[in-house]
Amino acid sequence: MKLRVVLSLFISALFFVSVNAQETTDEDIAERIKPVGKVHVAGAAPVAAAGPRSGKEIYDSACVACHTSGVLGAPKLQVAADWQPRLDEKGFDQVWKNAVNGINAMPAMGTCNSCSEDDIKIAIEYMIEGI
Repeated sequence: MKLRVVLSLFISALFFVSVNAQETTDEDIAERIKPVGKVHVAGAAPVAAAGPRSGKEIYDSACVACHTSGVLGAPKLQVAADWQPRLDEKGFDQVWKNAVNGINAMPAMGTCNSCSEDDIKIAIEYMIEGI
C-alpha cells in the first residue's frame, strides 16, 4: 500500500514538472538566467571604443607571434617568398577567407578575438605591403 502511494505521488510530481517545463518560453529562460549585476574592478579605466585600427596595430596585437618567425609555416611579415606563392595560387580574396575561417594551424580570425573581417583584411594588406 505504501509503495502505491509513493509511486502515485512520484508520478504526479513528475507530471507536474513536465507540464511546467513545456510552458517555459525562451523569454522566461532569458529572464531567469540574465546577469544579476556587473563587475567593476576598482581602479580599472572603462574601455572606450578604439575606432579604426591600422594594419600595423592589428598585426602588433594579434599576428606578430606567428607571422614574425613563421610558426608552423605562417608567412612572415612582408617576405615576398612566403606570400607571393599563396597570392599567385589562391588570390588575395581566398587568402583573406582562409585567415577569417582558419586554415591548417591558424585558427579562425587568427588570435584576434576583437577583429572584424575587415580588420583581418587590413592586417593582411599590411603583411604583404611592399611585395
